[in-house]
Amino acid sequence: MRKKAVIIIPTYNEKENVQKIVPQIFAVVEKIKNYQVEILVVDDTSPDKTYEAVKKMQQKFPRLHLLLNKEKAGLGGAYAKGMAEAFNKLKADYVFEFDADGSHDPQKLPEFFTKLDEGYDFVIGGRYRHGGSIDPDWPLLRKFYSIVGNFVIMTVLTDFRIGDWTSGYRAISKKVYQSVIDEMGDERFSGYTWQIGFLHKAVRKNFKITEVPIHFKDRQIGESKLGSEYIKNTLYYIFKARRDEILSSRFIKVALVGGVGFLVQMIALAFFRTFISSVSLANLPANEIAIISNFILNNAWSFSDKKLSWQQIPFSFLKFNLGSVGSIIIQFLITTFGENVLGIVPIFTLGNFVFDTGYVYTIIGIFIGLIFNFYIYNKFIWNQKDN
Repeated sequence: MRKKAVIIIPTYNEKENVQKIVPQIFAVVEKIKNYQVEILVVDDTSPDKTYEAVKKMQQKFPRLHLLLNKEKAGLGGAYAKGMAEAFNKLKADYVFEFDADGSHDPQKLPEFFTKLDEGYDFVIGGRYRHGGSIDPDWPLLRKFYSIVGNFVIMTVLTDFRIGDWTSGYRAISKKVYQSVIDEMGDERFSGYTWQIGFLHKAVRKNFKITEVPIHFKDRQIGESKLGSEYIKNTLYYIFKARRDEILSSRFIKVALVGGVGFLVQMIALAFFRTFISSVSLANLPANEIAIISNFILNNAWSFSDKKLSWQQIPFSFLKFNLGSVGSIIIQFLITTFGENVLGIVPIFTLGNFVFDTGYVYTIIGIFIGLIFNFYIYNKFIWNQKDN
């Protein structure tokens, strides 16, 4: 049984363009044997009556569908309604995002289907990598928005694996849609930012994503719908998304727990140094106290989604201690090296307390040990496969 793909084309005053592009698409997809390909035009009740042109073409193309919005929904709204229609009513396995203005070449569609057959969940028509290009006659301001905008998005989101975050030529599987769509309710997704947000959420859910090279042509008929909201809402989204990621990052949580453990260790170290002269030896019991603190807080907060049961805690705590040996060794080697090679030098005093370079060596060891511990925690302690 062939899989079904629905190519969604949002339109608003695209009567002339849609009359050209629909026959071109069907001419190409007729050669694709292992997919049943249909087209869904989502029109925002265009003043130029684009929808009437689509209705007329339906007499010739039975696999052409029309979804008419009574009110203008914008690009994001059109795709949201179009995908719901395609997946739920038309029973599509995949949907394509496709512009009506002729900027997307239908001849590239077979390459998208090849990638889907290779197991990719999300295929992007990329203009800036792997042989892609943009129209040399594209207005300079649009080039600036696109090229610089993509670079800013990649930089802020710290993800350079995708070269074209703003491309509107895409193929998306049903499982991506089902996983992402419920998170697309923010009103700022109503415009072009919807494209960035949808892709970003798919990336963060670790779907298999790839790019195929395309040449982007500027529209020949009609006017671009790109407005100032694109820049404002895109900046709002990417900075907010990055902030939320940082605050919810497991590594940040582990680091904060490590910060508490650091304070616990420093207090314990100050106590043990009152009767143990060696920094390295005094650190040993101080480390164990910090380990107990870290285990309790990580289980309760950092790994709350993988929280250990009471039955798992004893053995897991033993593994936690064993896993922490690497961090202890790192700290021991750094403090021993500092103490015996660089020496202990007072930095400042606070009453009877002397903060010296011994504490600095310990801080450096803790930081390096934190990175080591984060790997161990994920791999061996709070690993759902093990638990």
